Amino acid sequence: MGLFDDFSRFLEDRLDDFLKAHPHLELQALEEQLREQEEGTLRLIADLQRQEQSLQDEILRIAKDIQRWHERVTKAKSANRPDLAQSAEEREAELLRQGNQCWGQMQGIKQRTEKSRELYHQIQQRRKEVQVKAAETQTNRAQTQAQNSQPRWETEAWNRGATPGNSAASADALEKQFQQWELNEELEELKRQMGR
Repeated sequence: MGLFDDFSRFLEDRLDDFLKAHPHLELQALEEQLREQEEGTLRLIADLQRQEQSLQDEILRIAKDIQRWHERVTKAKSANRPDLAQSAEEREAELLRQGNQCWGQMQGIKQRTEKSRELYHQIQQRRKEVQVKAAETQTNRAQTQAQNSQPRWETEAWNRGATPGNSAASADALEKQFQQWELNEELEELKRQMGR
């Protein structure tokens, strides 16, 4: 087990190093993790709401039983049957305890649901922040790449006598090709690092 743990730790360290060197990928991984947390929190909220509904139904059932036994207590007392009245009162008291217990459980679930909703909104907000940061990082990468290749590009466009609309379309296609190529290089580098 120790060898597996060491190997896992080694892979995690290499992955951390790689992600630090490529912040846009780190942001994508963080966004994915937040999306999974968001979905998990939604599932938890749905489960808590089902539990709350179930307890509400149980409380209503108990309340009807309490009402029925209360009427029986009154009926037994008016018929001068103290033995039945006492048993009916005990049953009514037992149902009241059950109802109070269910009520307490329902209040606890309501609190958990509220906290889960707050957590969901916090995760949503954090995910939006990460998305904005990822978009900024992507824009900065694109600008840096454009600046690095701009002098050569301007010279080629000048020599070819390209029209502005035509050069913009080919620049977008070229940008996509470079982004794909760079991403493939980064993935290959990660594979080489993991293979060591």
